[in-house]
Amino acid sequence: MSKKDGLEGEGSYSGTRDYNKRTADFIKKGKVDKAAKDAERAIESDEGDELKSAEEKGKAGDPRGMDKKH
Repeated sequence: MSKKDGLEGEGSYSGTRDYNKRTADFIKKGKVDKAAKDAERAIESDEGDELKSAEEKGKAGDPRGMDKKH
């Protein structure tokens, strides 16, 4: 099968291109500072502990507990 068939193997070139384009657009539109301020406010809010816990789980590698061996 060729790439024309839509198979991209383990990586996704089209997904990477899309992500990179959307990220560049986000930066060009000047949305980074607002997003950073919104995130800071969220961390300092009532939901801050929950957000920090979610971050720790994400950094641990398996936030949904799906890698459990049977």
